Amino acid sequence: MTSPGSTTGPTRREHDLLGDRDVPADAYYGVQTLRAQENFHITDVPLHHFPRMIEALAQVKRAAARANHRLGALDDERAAAIEEACEEIVGGALHEHFVVDMIQGGAGTSTNMNANEVIANRALEILGHERGQYDHLHPNNHVNLGQSTNDVYPTAVRLTIMLSFPALAEAMDHLITTLRSKGDEYASVLKMGRTQMQDAVPMTVGQEFHAWATTIEEDVQRLTRTATLFQEINLGATAIGTGITSDPRYAKMATDNLTELTGIPFVVATDLVEATSDTGAFVTFSGILKRIAVKISKICNDLRLLSSGPRAGFHEINLPSVQPGSSIMPGKVNPVIPEVVNQVAFEVIGNDLSVTFAAEAGQLQLNAFEPVIAFNILESTTIMTRAMNTLADRCIAGITVNEDVLEDYLRRSIGIVTALVPVLGYSASTDIAQVALETGRPVAELVLERGLLDEERLQELLSPASMTAPHRATLTGTIPVLEEADDVQPDSGEVALPPSTERLDF
Repeated sequence: MTSPGSTTGPTRREHDLLGDRDVPADAYYGVQTLRAQENFHITDVPLHHFPRMIEALAQVKRAAARANHRLGALDDERAAAIEEACEEIVGGALHEHFVVDMIQGGAGTSTNMNANEVIANRALEILGHERGQYDHLHPNNHVNLGQSTNDVYPTAVRLTIMLSFPALAEAMDHLITTLRSKGDEYASVLKMGRTQMQDAVPMTVGQEFHAWATTIEEDVQRLTRTATLFQEINLGATAIGTGITSDPRYAKMATDNLTELTGIPFVVATDLVEATSDTGAFVTFSGILKRIAVKISKICNDLRLLSSGPRAGFHEINLPSVQPGSSIMPGKVNPVIPEVVNQVAFEVIGNDLSVTFAAEAGQLQLNAFEPVIAFNILESTTIMTRAMNTLADRCIAGITVNEDVLEDYLRRSIGIVTALVPVLGYSASTDIAQVALETGRPVAELVLERGLLDEERLQELLSPASMTAPHRATLTGTIPVLEEADDVQPDSGEVALPPSTERLDF
């Protein structure tokens, strides 16, 4: 067999509005697909790059054929052949014959005709005819019966997204689980938190990883919720939403068939004219993808900073060494996994801008730019899914923590003085911080030297439990104590201190 699109070897003659063309004899597509191949050599990303898109197109055509058969517009033999061809395509057959570039002019007409022609030619074979013998079963008259690109294409894109996004949600859940597991592993290890790249206050490594997990977890829910917008479709709207050429019962019947075939509860849009020109759901969904990308990129920025070094950087954590980092510097290992995920995020953010511009550019009763919307959303979904799994498996799971480095940073930091503010006051604490900064001496050493606190009380205030969770400090006489309001019995005069996970050596 020759490859799809090749005109070497045997051919068959097909005719369309513009005249006759020779199509490869073994191709399941036809003359309109051939013209689209010639016209839209843009991305080198054909329809079959996204298998879910091919599956979605076949399911829409199958749902339409069932409705047309039930309405008496399609005879038993043709309806059965079209359904069988669609079923084969859903199962993975003939995908290589969906050859049109994802980005194309014509609002998706080339995609729709690519599907019509492949389904028609396979159905012809099922009926015992040769490919291209359209007088027996025609791509437009039978496969596209009661349809238009303007309702088929957006419906197929919506279905494609519904079929594709669960893999992204699953990948996000996997990353969340991996982050939480790493947070649990280092739940009691103290470190310095930072704001504006400056020392802030202590926290635990576990809190840092758990925070990353939470920020991703929020968007799994948003992603799933937003995807339900695609359950409203305009199948049956035909050209502009008026339903011209379709039976009045067709829209609901075809939509119900699509629900039965996919298990997704689709509904007919309440205003088909509005639904045919509106791309708001795509804008909203793309915005969620951008939000996820921004968050995941920020996490990767943090990972690169925290692992920087190993001698002249933060060196708080070690990322797994997955490949040598330099062609000239021996021993260098780069944070290549966070770097590639950063780049995926940049791509997704840019894709969202393209979706926004394309949605805004729609005119009157149709948006002609849905192909670039589909391409960018499907690409974003695909690469973000892969990036999430890559980050979880090839980076997060293998991270180790340099506890000696963390302890040294903590001991030398002036940030821990914040824990003393409730008992020493802001002014006295500021003075301690300034002297510590100028001399390089530890905060604890200065506090003890000045007799502001005894060592036991200082340890209580600077315990991990006290520095990494909410508490309330009060004064009992002239001795500062830590008071946990829930543990204080009225009038008892007794104060319960939070448990310390470890004793810090200052």
